[in-house]
Amino acid sequence: MRPDTPAENVDHTAEAARLERTAGLYPEDAEHLLLQAAAHLELAGDRPGATTLYDRLLSSDTPETPLEKPYLVRALKASNLWEYDHEAEARAIIDGVRAAAPRDPAPWVIVAEALESHDELEAAQDTFTEGTTLLLTDVAEPPYSTLPLLFGRHRVRRMLGAAHDEWDALADTLHSSPISLDELHDPKRVWSLGSDNPAELQAEITRLQAELGAYREALSRPFPVAVLHWSAPELTELTTAYPDLTTEYPTHDEHLATIEASLRELAVSGTPNLGIVTATVPSYEAFAASEASSPADTTLLPQYATTLAARGLAVAWPPQRGAGCWCGSGASYGECHGAQDA
Repeated sequence: MRPDTPAENVDHTAEAARLERTAGLYPEDAEHLLLQAAAHLELAGDRPGATTLYDRLLSSDTPETPLEKPYLVRALKASNLWEYDHEAEARAIIDGVRAAAPRDPAPWVIVAEALESHDELEAAQDTFTEGTTLLLTDVAEPPYSTLPLLFGRHRVRRMLGAAHDEWDALADTLHSSPISLDELHDPKRVWSLGSDNPAELQAEITRLQAELGAYREALSRPFPVAVLHWSAPELTELTTAYPDLTTEYPTHDEHLATIEASLRELAVSGTPNLGIVTATVPSYEAFAASEASSPADTTLLPQYATTLAARGLAVAWPPQRGAGCWCGSGASYGECHGAQDA
């Protein structure tokens, strides 16, 4: 969620203002854009301003216009509040996020790291463990998005001097850096940074380079291979306005079946990092206009999907165990489009 551009190269206040203006132009993307704006305000040192944006998002979370990731917004707000001496409110929000047990790993990581950064190591360990147990129990292969949970838990337990358990062993297995997690998370590393011994300093530089390499690898992961999803009302509006697209989308049921089948074929072929992006007619029309083309042009559809994914709007497929189906039916994935797996 945090911009990765060096602070000295960005006017974060101006960038936050630009993102707020863009959110006004594209309300369907407002949640994503305002979260970015809040991150820029935090980097600019305007933490009250960031809280205002988080509150703005939370106040917009209604049954008619629900937030896509309300617990992520709450977690970010809590982390931000604690940084400018609103500890009691931050703790209350963190307790609420933990009690809600979201199926998204990001809120768990954010609140656990907030506790960790304020030396609440036991509470951080408990939070990492709760999220890990909820999201990864009986999961054959942990999704990429859950790795920060495992690695964060490993780090905190290393600082506490806890013996390795099965989750720690799994973290070690999934860690790809040439420097082991035990070394990267060694509390004694901080001591070597103040050493006068060149050999110790060189060893620490090697470890830090390994960490930076792993971080760059994470940042350079390609955007998901994204498949476009239209809700039933949006698809009806689309094909009514542009009848030529009925060839591409004969019915909504066929559209949903095609999405699932396409993703399964890609998965079988070994394609990694699959995702789904949900489209809206106004957003698609705006994209077509930016391309100086007609929305009826079917060649625009995959380009539009890629653009949405590049803006961070893709949802990973398949959904995590017990999560709702991507189609929006309200049923769990295993009881809906994932039923044939069961």
